[in-house]
Amino acid sequence: MKTITPNFLHKIVLLFCLFAVVNTYSQIKNTTNKTLFGKTIAPESVNPKTGQIRCATMEYEKYLQQKNPNRMTSAQFETWLAPLVKKQKAMRTSSQSGGIITIPVVVHVIYNGQAIGVAPNITDAQVQSQITILNQDFRKILGTPGGTSTNPIAADVQIEFAFAQVDPNGNPTNGIDRVSLCQDAWSENEMNTTVKPATIWDPTQYMNFWTVQFSDNTLLGYAQFPDASTLPGLDPSGGAANTDGVVSSYNVFGSKTYDTNNSFLLDGTYNKGRTMTHEAGHWLGLIHIWGDSTCGDDYCADTPVHHDKNYGCPTKLSCNSTTVNEMVENYMDYTDDACMNIFTLNQKDRITTIINNAARRSSLKTSTKNSPIPLFANDAELKFETSCNVAVCGIASNQTIQKILIYNRGTSNLTSATLNYSINGGSNNTYNWTGNLAPNKSAIISITINAAANGTINATIASANGVTDQRSSNNSVTGTFIIPTAAPSYTYNDYVFRLQQDKWGSETTWNLKDGTGTNLYSGGPYTNKSDLPLPTLLSFNWTLASNKCYTFTINDSQGDGICCGDSGDGYYDIKSSTGIVITSGTTFYSSAKYTFTIGSLGNDQFETSTDIYLYPNPTKGTLNIQIPNAYGLPNSYAINNVLGQKIIQKNISKEADLTINTSALSNGVYFITIVKEDQKRTLRFIKE
Repeated sequence: MKTITPNFLHKIVLLFCLFAVVNTYSQIKNTTNKTLFGKTIAPESVNPKTGQIRCATMEYEKYLQQKNPNRMTSAQFETWLAPLVKKQKAMRTSSQSGGIITIPVVVHVIYNGQAIGVAPNITDAQVQSQITILNQDFRKILGTPGGTSTNPIAADVQIEFAFAQVDPNGNPTNGIDRVSLCQDAWSENEMNTTVKPATIWDPTQYMNFWTVQFSDNTLLGYAQFPDASTLPGLDPSGGAANTDGVVSSYNVFGSKTYDTNNSFLLDGTYNKGRTMTHEAGHWLGLIHIWGDSTCGDDYCADTPVHHDKNYGCPTKLSCNSTTVNEMVENYMDYTDDACMNIFTLNQKDRITTIINNAARRSSLKTSTKNSPIPLFANDAELKFETSCNVAVCGIASNQTIQKILIYNRGTSNLTSATLNYSINGGSNNTYNWTGNLAPNKSAIISITINAAANGTINATIASANGVTDQRSSNNSVTGTFIIPTAAPSYTYNDYVFRLQQDKWGSETTWNLKDGTGTNLYSGGPYTNKSDLPLPTLLSFNWTLASNKCYTFTINDSQGDGICCGDSGDGYYDIKSSTGIVITSGTTFYSSAKYTFTIGSLGNDQFETSTDIYLYPNPTKGTLNIQIPNAYGLPNSYAINNVLGQKIIQKNISKEADLTINTSALSNGVYFITIVKEDQKRTLRFIKE
C-alpha cells in the first residue's frame, strides 16, 4: 500500500501542467532565476537533457494558497474520495463492463483577428484531431496509439468526448467556438480573470476547452481539478465555476497523425495530443503518477511508485524495487507523447468515482448538449467579430472595416445570403454575400464604416440561398465598432527609455520596432532579485529617424506587470531628450504597446506593412490574402510566374476576392502583386 507523504499538496484547484521551454538547455542554464506564478522554479523541475519544464503544479498551488487561504486541503479531498473509490472497485468486474459516459465538449479557439489556419486560429481539422485522440486514449481503442498497451491492468476508462451539437442559446453548433479578442497573447492570470469568464459555456452541461497563445511561450496547458463543493463534509472553497475546464497552447492541441495537408500548427515535440489527455486526466481527478513528491502516492494502488517525474521514454526501476519498472507510459507522467499509452484500472476507478460524485462532473452524464437537434436546409448564422481599439500609422482615422462572420448551420451548402445592417440605428443598408460554404463552415463579411466616432452596428440575415432563413434565433447580431485612432506624432529624434524592474526581472522583456517590423532596440529577460531594494534603474538612449512609424512593446510573462505588492513598484517611461514624457506605465498585465510617429509619414505603409501576408503558404489549393481591416480592400492583384509572365489578373471588389483558387496553377514558385491606389505589395508563394 502506498503511503501519503506529508509534502504532498493536492487541492480541488486549477492545476497547471506541461510546460516546455523553447530555448536550448544552455540558454536555460544562463537564466537560472526563471519564475512561474511569482515562484522560482526549482532546478529539479528542469529536464537536464532538453531544458523542458513540463509542469508548475506546486508553484501554482503555493500561489493559489496565498490568494485564498481557505482552499480545500488534500486530506479533506482524499478522505471524501477514498470510501467512494473503494465502493467503485467493488462494483467493477474484470471485464470492465458498464455504461459508456459521453461528455459534451466545446473548444473555444481564442485569437486576435487572424484568419483560420494562421496562429493561433487553428483549423477545424486540428481541433477535431484532438478530440479523436482523447477518445482513442480514454477508450483504449485497438489499432490506435491509445490501444497499444498489452499491460493487463490497462483500462478502457469508458468515457467518450463528443462535440456539442447545440449551443447555450439552443442553436446548432459544431462544438468549435471561435472568439476574437483584442490581445495577441494571454497570461494564466488573464485567462482566469478575462478570457474564461467571458467565453465559458455552462460547465454543468459542457466540458470547456480553450486554445490560446500564451504570453509565456513555455506554457503548454493546465486543467482545473473537479469541484466537490456540494458534497457532505467539504468546505465550499473549490474551483470557480466560471474558470472550470482545460486550457491549451494552440500548438499542442491536436495530433500530426491527422494532418493530411500540412495545415496543423503543432509543436515539434508535443504533437500527438497527449498534453490534453494528461490534462483531461487532471480535470477528472487524477494526480501525477509520482504524487508530486519523491516516491509519493497517486492514490492508485496499481501504478508503480515513481521516484519523480520522467522525461523522454526511459526504463527505470520503481521506488524500493529490484523487479518493477516505473510506468513511464502512463498518461499522468511527463514522458514524450509517443511514449504514453495507458490509464490503469485504479485510475479508471478514481475517474469513475469523480464523474459520479463531483459537482460539475456528475451533471455532464445527463447533459444532452451533444445530441443533435432538428436542422434546416437553409440556416445562416451571424457572429460579430470583436472590434479593437488600435492606433495606426498613415491610415484615415474616420473609417474602419467591421468583420461579421457568417456560418452555414444548414444541411445544404450556403451559396448566397442577404444581410440588412444599420450604423448607429440609422437607415437600412443591404449586403449581398455569395460564396460556397459547406455545413458548419464560415466566411468573413467586411462592412466599411465611415463615422466620426465609435458606435454600434446591427446586422440581420434577410435571406439564405434566396429564401427566408429557416431559423431566426441565430440571424441577428449587435456590436460596437471602433474607429482606429491616428498614432500621435512627434518632432523629436532622440529619446530616453527608462525601466525600473520589479524583483522578477526574468519575466520582463521589451522591444522597439519600426513600421516594417524591424527590431531596433530590445532588452530582457533580466535577473531576479530575492529582496528589496529593487534593481538599479535602467536607462537607454534611442535615436530614431524622421517620417517613420514606431511601436514600443513591453511584456511580462506572468501577466502581472511590474507593479506592486511585495515585489515593489516598478515602472517604465519614454521621454524625449528635452524631458517630455510620451508614454509610461506600471500595471499592464501581460503586455503594453505604444505606437507613435516622428514627422509626417509617406504613403508607403501598405508597401512595408508586415501585417500583409499569404496563407497557407505553400498551398495545395486555396490561397488567402490577409490584410488588416484598417487598410481596407486593395484594388486588384496580379500573379506572375518566375519568368515574369502574368498568369492571373483580377480586380478586387469584395472580401471573397481575397481568396484565390490556385488549382489551375502548376506546381512551382509564383509572385503576387497586390495594388491599392498608388501602392503595390509583391509577395512570394509556392504552389504544391
